[in-house]
Amino acid sequence: MSPLFQKLSVIPNTFLLAWGWRRRLLCFLCGSASAFALPPYGLFPILFLTFPGFVWLLDGALETNRSGVFKRLRTGFALGWFFGFGYYLSGLWWIGSAFLVDAEQFAWLMPFAVVAMPLGLALFTGLAGAIAAALWGDTRTRVLLLAAAMTLADWLKGTILTGFPWNSYGYAFSESLALSQTASVLGIYGLTFLAWSIFAAPAALADSRPLPLRVLPVGLAAAVLVFMATYGAYRLAPDTTDYEDLDIRIVQPSINQQDKWRPELRDEIFQTYLDLTEAPLGGEGRVGTPQLVVWPESAVPFLLTREPGALHRISAALGQNKELAVGAVRAEPGEIGQVYFNSIFLIGNDGTVRGLYDKVRLVPFGEYVPFRPLLDKLGISNLAGPGAGFEAGDVRRPLSAMDKYLFLPLICYEAIFPAETAGVAQRPAFLLNLTNDAWFGRTPGPYQHFAQVRLRSIETGLPTIRAANTGISGVIDGLGRVVTKLPVFERGVIDARLPVREPETIYRTFLDTPILIISVIIVILTSIHRYNRNSRLN
Repeated sequence: MSPLFQKLSVIPNTFLLAWGWRRRLLCFLCGSASAFALPPYGLFPILFLTFPGFVWLLDGALETNRSGVFKRLRTGFALGWFFGFGYYLSGLWWIGSAFLVDAEQFAWLMPFAVVAMPLGLALFTGLAGAIAAALWGDTRTRVLLLAAAMTLADWLKGTILTGFPWNSYGYAFSESLALSQTASVLGIYGLTFLAWSIFAAPAALADSRPLPLRVLPVGLAAAVLVFMATYGAYRLAPDTTDYEDLDIRIVQPSINQQDKWRPELRDEIFQTYLDLTEAPLGGEGRVGTPQLVVWPESAVPFLLTREPGALHRISAALGQNKELAVGAVRAEPGEIGQVYFNSIFLIGNDGTVRGLYDKVRLVPFGEYVPFRPLLDKLGISNLAGPGAGFEAGDVRRPLSAMDKYLFLPLICYEAIFPAETAGVAQRPAFLLNLTNDAWFGRTPGPYQHFAQVRLRSIETGLPTIRAANTGISGVIDGLGRVVTKLPVFERGVIDARLPVREPETIYRTFLDTPILIISVIIVILTSIHRYNRNSRLN
């Protein structure tokens, strides 16, 4: 062994020789540190330490447990779970901020919620660890096996039950616009596969093989990283953005969540929106006479179509030849009482409703409560507000701005579901994301949300117009370039022109099918190889 690797061997030995609670603690710490690759930190080089560390921990654990597939499954699941628990706890702790908005009622739930979500999400990383452990070998291809297992688990996390694709491992690339361009081909789950394949590759340096064989996986990983950067640079080479003939005003009122639904502030809040709508031109971004005005999710603190004079006041603020896309609560009679929807209204300058979209993907516990009869008994079923919360819309359908520009409406976290954003039959001119991230203050939450929305633009080649109550509002072109934005908790408007959409992307054509097939093939081939090797040994 060369002197260099003799010096490096101290690091892998720390992981290889760890056992019991020390091994689990190291897995937890590796996962926790990995979350710093995500926005707003973007320290993705840290994964060159944490991902190999996880591989070495699996190496050490399975070296002492060579026989017994059930023991290997249990070992792999435990290590994967502790890694995932650390990753999601470190990356999602900010959800606790939502429980402090109405602290008197919900603050006591904060520690349970902060821990409960990572506990559940870690099950998927545990599943990936179990799959990898069952087929684990001492070859350098074990990193590809782990990448495939993590990709399949990541996809399951974002798909089954209601799905929660937040902070998939592929978002480690999100702070690099050039590296993120690969999402236009493989999507976010393809980036997850590449993240694990590339960042875990240095684990091979600790293998007991000749130096060239140890360096080869690292060299291949570096080559893939260079190829990704080159492809990204090629896509971004035209450093200017072309624009449609549609001027847009985005309103960011920056209204504190504690004040949003106070009855005595209803008119003041509504007037704030009207004043910003009528403000002189020259907000952040390109200056132009706005034809489409955009307010964020649940902007008005009342039932818009039932408030006397509200539509008339909107009409007066819009003036001629303008439309308003506004998030608002909608009610209609149900079998028992009123049924409420989280909706987007498209309102003309004459005060008429020209289009309507009801949110399809509701936030569990935020907008509706699963297992409500059980939680009623525990006294915590009112997390989603009074009554039964919101009803889900029946279909995701585009709306048309100015009878010319088709757009796909996405309310809040609907924009984090990649296949649903890309899989609509008729390709729109842009994505419209209305959200209210005021629940999460100045935590990493709003930055993570904005980064995920930006990746939807890269995947689809579609520009995104985003209005967020407290930020981050902005205009993103079809390559993920931020044309303009307003920072968190800054009140103001953005006057900008709609970027031209990019050509159809490979990802929008095939969605997640290619990367899922690749991952399944790797698992199957590894299974066949392990079966044949065991047959020879027996």
